[in-house]
Amino acid sequence: MQRNNDIEKLLDELLTKRVSPIELLPHEDLREKLIDLVLNGEPASNSRSIVRGFTNLTSAIRSKDVDGVKVVVFGGGTGLSNIIGGDSRSEGWAANPFSGLKEVFPMTRSVVCVTDDGGSTGELLKDLPLIAIGDIRHVLLSSVKLVNIQRAYQITPKQASDVTSLLAQIFNYRFNSRPDNAAVLFHDCCKEPESLPRGVREVVLSLIEQLFTDGRLTAVLSRPQCLGNLLIISAVYRFLDRGLSNEALATNNALLHNAIYDGLQFLSFIIGVDSNAVLPCTTTPSQLRIVYANGVQTKGESKSSVSRRGYPVDSVHVDYSSEPQPYSRVIKEISEADILIMAPGSLYSSIIPVFKVPGIAQAVRDNTRALKLLIANLWVQAGETDLSLLDPDRKFRVSDMIRAYEKNIPGGTRGLFEQVLCISLKDVPASVIQRYAVEGKIPIYLDRSIVRKQGYIPIECGIYSSAAMAERGVIQHDPESLAQVVKVLYATRDCLENEQIGGKPAGGKHGLGTDEKQRVYTILPSTRYGQVRTRLSEIEFIYPENDNLPVAAEKLIDIFTEIVWQHHDIPLTHLGYMRGIRFMDVDGWPRNQRWDNVYSFFDPEDMMIKIRVDQFEDSKKLETAFLIALGQSLLGNYAHAKMVKEISSDNLFLGKVYHLYLRDESERVTHFSSVELDDYLRFSRMFPGPDLDHYTRLINGDEGFTPPGLLMGLMYAWYLENMLATHIEYKMAVMKIPQTNLIPDQKKMVVRRKKMISFFRDVVFS
Repeated sequence: MQRNNDIEKLLDELLTKRVSPIELLPHEDLREKLIDLVLNGEPASNSRSIVRGFTNLTSAIRSKDVDGVKVVVFGGGTGLSNIIGGDSRSEGWAANPFSGLKEVFPMTRSVVCVTDDGGSTGELLKDLPLIAIGDIRHVLLSSVKLVNIQRAYQITPKQASDVTSLLAQIFNYRFNSRPDNAAVLFHDCCKEPESLPRGVREVVLSLIEQLFTDGRLTAVLSRPQCLGNLLIISAVYRFLDRGLSNEALATNNALLHNAIYDGLQFLSFIIGVDSNAVLPCTTTPSQLRIVYANGVQTKGESKSSVSRRGYPVDSVHVDYSSEPQPYSRVIKEISEADILIMAPGSLYSSIIPVFKVPGIAQAVRDNTRALKLLIANLWVQAGETDLSLLDPDRKFRVSDMIRAYEKNIPGGTRGLFEQVLCISLKDVPASVIQRYAVEGKIPIYLDRSIVRKQGYIPIECGIYSSAAMAERGVIQHDPESLAQVVKVLYATRDCLENEQIGGKPAGGKHGLGTDEKQRVYTILPSTRYGQVRTRLSEIEFIYPENDNLPVAAEKLIDIFTEIVWQHHDIPLTHLGYMRGIRFMDVDGWPRNQRWDNVYSFFDPEDMMIKIRVDQFEDSKKLETAFLIALGQSLLGNYAHAKMVKEISSDNLFLGKVYHLYLRDESERVTHFSSVELDDYLRFSRMFPGPDLDHYTRLINGDEGFTPPGLLMGLMYAWYLENMLATHIEYKMAVMKIPQTNLIPDQKKMVVRRKKMISFFRDVVFS
C-alpha cells in the first residue's frame, strides 16, 4: 500500500507543475504516457528535477511488488502461450524461455480453449474420447519456470536453461510414421538425453513406453503426431483404470474429468510448471460451429480457419458431446484473481469458446475488483477477421472485435474487460508493413473514438517484439514488454481509476446464451470416425476392368474415410444411400460432358457412385468428385423418368422443356420426405404441374441448364467447402450485389438463393 502511495505522490508532483513534465511524454492518454515512460525511459530534459521526477516515478513503478498478485489469462494456443512465456513452438524460444507474464507475475494461471481439431490434435481425436490437447501442450511448455526447475532438480540457471531447451525438443518433436519402439522414439526426440535430470528422463521415457504398452493408446502411434501431445495423453491415461476401454470412456466422459486434471498436474510438476498454472476451460469434448452472414454453417475449427466464404462471420457456437463441465478450480482462480486478461488469438476460435463454457463469463463479471484487460489481435485473419459484419466492404477494426465478443459471448462483454491493449505500429519500419501487405497481412486498425464510445479505454503501446522483427522480420507481441505494460497498468490503477470515458458499454444484440434448450450436442469425434470407417468398410469398391487404379485397393477405405472426416458436417446417414463406389476408365466413361466437367455421378440403377479414374491424379479433384456424387446419392431413386422435349412454333425452334417424373412415394429410397423433395425441386426452378409427381423446366433456345440431380451434388460440395466456384459461385454472386428497385426480379433471385442455403443447412446437414 505504501508503494502505491509513493507512485501517486510522485505522479501528482509531475502533474501539478505549471507546465507538467508529463506533457513531454508522447501520446495523449496518461496510461500510454506512463507505459512509454517505463518501456522507453524518460525524455531528454535540461531540468534535473524533471529528470529526477521521471526517474523516481519509473523506479517506483518497476519496483512495485507483484509476487502475490494473481493473474488469470484466457485464450488459445499461440497468442496465449506467447504472452505467458514466449511462443514455445518457435525455433528461437529456448534461447530466452523465462520471460513474459509468468516471470513478472509468478502467480499467473492460464485457462485454455479446447476446440482445436487440426494437426496432431485432430489425429488424436480420431482414436481417443478426449478434449483437444494441442493448445494445452503449447501453453504448458511456455509456462515452464526457471525457479521451479532449479528447485526440483538442484541445478544452476545455465543447466535449467539447457533442460528447457531439451524439453522444447521433446515436446515439439513430430513424426509421420510409426516409431519402432519407445527407446528409438526417445532417442530421436532428444539429442542429449543424458543432460536431462534423472527424474525428467525417467518420467518422459516411462510416458513414451506407455504409448507402446497401453492398448488404448497404441493406435495413435500410427498417425502423424507431435510428441508433446502424446506425453500429455499418456500422463492422463496414467491416472485411468487400465480396465476402462476407450469405448467405456466415450460413453461416460465424466470418468476423464479427474484424470485430465491429475495428468496435467503430474506433468507440470515434472517439467517445472506451477500447480494449476495450465487448465482447460472444460473437460467435455467440444466442436466449433460457425455461421456466416450468407447462412452457410461450418463445423470444425481447422476447417473454419481455411474457409473462404467471401462473407463475414455472423455467429459462433460450441457444440458439446455432453453437458459441459469446467473445473471448480477454474472458477475459484477467476474469483480470486487480481488481474484478468483476454489474450490475443484467433477471434472466433480462441476467446469466445472459452467464455461459452457455463460459469466462466459470469465468474469474471462477479469479480468486480480485478483489473480486466483485452489484448487486441495484431493482424486480420483470413476466414475470421478479413470481413466486417457491420461493413463487409472493409477489413476488421478493433471495434469489430469488441462487437464480435459482444454478440457471441453469453451475456455480452459487460464486466469482462475495461481496457483494450493495442500494438503501436508507429515505430515499425514501413518496409516491414509493406512486406506484410504483399503477403496479404493487414493490421487490425484501432478506431480509438469508436472503442471509447463502446465504453472501453483503448491503450496503444509498443508491445511488439523488436527481437522477432530483427531476427525473423515478423511482428508479434513481445512477452516481456507486454508483461511490463500490465504491471504499469496495475501499479498505477489507483491513480487512474477515477478517469471517466464517454459512451456506454457495447450494447445491441448480444450474448448468444448457453440455455440448455439452445445447446446442440454432438457425437464424439472418435465415435464418428469409427462409425464412418465401419460404414465405408461395408460398401463395395469396384475397380476398372484393366485394374488401372493408381492407388492400392486397401488404401481406398483410408482415403474416403479421411475425406468424410475432414467435413464434420456430413452425418453418417449420408453414407447410407450408396451401395459402393465404381472407378471407371476414361474410355468407358458413360456421361456426356458437353455442359460440365464433373467426372462423377450417382447411378440410381445400381445405387453406385461412379468416379472417373483420372480424378485420382489430384486429391482435391477426387474429393470434389466424391462429394458431388455423395450429394446426388441423397436423392436416391427419386426420379421415375426424365426427358427433354423440343418446343417449336411455325417451324421455328424456340427451346426445350425438361420433364421430371417422380417415382411413386412408396417405391422411393431417398434422404428426403415428399415435402422436402418438393421444396428442393422448387428451389431448383422446377415447376410442379397439376400432378405433383410431374415437374417441368423451360429451357430457352439452345441453352443448357443444371438438372436437379447435378445441382444437388454441386450445392452439396459448395456448401461443405466453397469448392467449385466456377459451377456454383456465379449463381450465388447475386447475393453480394447491392439490390436495386430497377430490377425487381433480383430480389426474387436473392430470396431463392437464401432459401436454397437454408435448405442445405436445416434439412440436408441438419
